[in-house]
Amino acid sequence: MQIQAKDLTFLVLISCVIFLIAPVAIIIYVILYNHRKKKHKEEKEWLKTTFENELLKSQMEVREQTMQTIAGNLHDNIGQLLSLTIVTLSTINPNDPSRVAKKVESATQLAKRATNELRQLSRLIHGQELISLGLAEAIKFELDYLRAAMLHEITFDSNYVPKGERSDKEIILFRTFQEVLNNIIRHAEATAINVAIKQEEPYLTLLIKDNGNGFVEEEVLKEKKGMGLFNIQKRAALISGDVSIITVPGSGTEVKIRIPY
Repeated sequence: MQIQAKDLTFLVLISCVIFLIAPVAIIIYVILYNHRKKKHKEEKEWLKTTFENELLKSQMEVREQTMQTIAGNLHDNIGQLLSLTIVTLSTINPNDPSRVAKKVESATQLAKRATNELRQLSRLIHGQELISLGLAEAIKFELDYLRAAMLHEITFDSNYVPKGERSDKEIILFRTFQEVLNNIIRHAEATAINVAIKQEEPYLTLLIKDNGNGFVEEEVLKEKKGMGLFNIQKRAALISGDVSIITVPGSGTEVKIRIPY
């Protein structure tokens, strides 16, 4: 069966189109591939820069929070202890020897308590060194200061084992913990706070519960104070983690942060 000239012309045209389209398609594919590759590289650079900025911000916030804690402790604890010591010493009457020893002993005990508080503060000043000991140690130290105010019943449980060196993820996670804790203290009106760290390879989970007022998450996110929740979610996302918030008005709040670790 002979091929007609018309069909032959059509086949030649089709072949030419295919040979023309193929190089164009390859060129377009290479351009798109290079574009995606460049975009992916830019995204990686952006993520790296964002992470470094957030890390620096978190470090500064940890220091600021530390300074606030120190200022409050100096005023509320050490200041009061030293004031009581001065008052006790000023009431000593040399003409009443029977009570001198008792008042001197009382002033000595107050001075010792103030000294212990100062030792605790000296550790707190080195907040970054505290983080290097491990996330659990830093959180425990923070909770011990809160417990000293005797306004909350606090429990802490952890099976976390430090890796031997400070993780940048830990700094961001610790700052996130501080933000949750601040929200509880300022807004929740809670009397009990439960904190737990669960290390289950390949994840590390931080769980914070309170028995406070609770809230409606959607409503809070619409308000200015919702920035706290937004920051918590943003920080978790930056270290490839996720945040789960379970809250009911009048029944407390549970915040669970899980990160690859």
